Amino acid sequence: MKTLIEVENLSVAFEGNAVFKNLNFKINEGDYLCIAGENGSGKTTLMKCILGLDVKYSGAIKYGGITKNSIGWLPQRSETKRDFPASVFEIVLSGFAGKKETGLFYSSKQKKQALNYMETMEISGLKNRCFSSLSGGQQQRVLLCRALCAADRVLLLDEPVTGLDSSAVNELYTAIQRLNKSGITVIMITHDICSGLKYANKVLHISEGGYFFGEKSEYILTEYYKKAQGGI
Repeated sequence: MKTLIEVENLSVAFEGNAVFKNLNFKINEGDYLCIAGENGSGKTTLMKCILGLDVKYSGAIKYGGITKNSIGWLPQRSETKRDFPASVFEIVLSGFAGKKETGLFYSSKQKKQALNYMETMEISGLKNRCFSSLSGGQQQRVLLCRALCAADRVLLLDEPVTGLDSSAVNELYTAIQRLNKSGITVIMITHDICSGLKYANKVLHISEGGYFFGEKSEYILTEYYKKAQGGI
């Protein structure tokens, strides 16, 4: 199995205080990795490191067959995104913004690919709707399509179900699983460890006292999992 991202001895500290120390793990092609941990444990900081955002760290992050710029990113929901005045199709296409093949315009190939992603996510019927008029669950699926347009083979999702009702949560998890089965590697930060684990094959749990990385079957036997069930 090809390794897409390899993290070696990764450490981050703010104002002399360690966020995490010496993280080591690999993400292979086709993985569905859940990243869990208490609030303030460094999950979002780790995400920023992987994406190459402005975080100073020691150690190394190596990419195999991808680049940090080809990782599709679905950030946490915000009011700004909900009120964005554009059509669903415009939002989805904007994922190609850094990949325009014909100057200022999107290519016919990119438009076709965007429509294919929308069909996969079952939002084709929303193509001409205003993004701000959609429900929270519909908006997340639109933004997931946008992230797919930006992606090569990897999606990084930061708390994707936060603020959604139970029906929308189930629909989004099912959609993410469908993408993973189609060959997309998924990295998902989650506080909802019980539901998040349902489709994952690997877990990275970051804690003040250390971390766990391994198969889901191993994780559920650890103290990290027992503590997580009590609330992350």
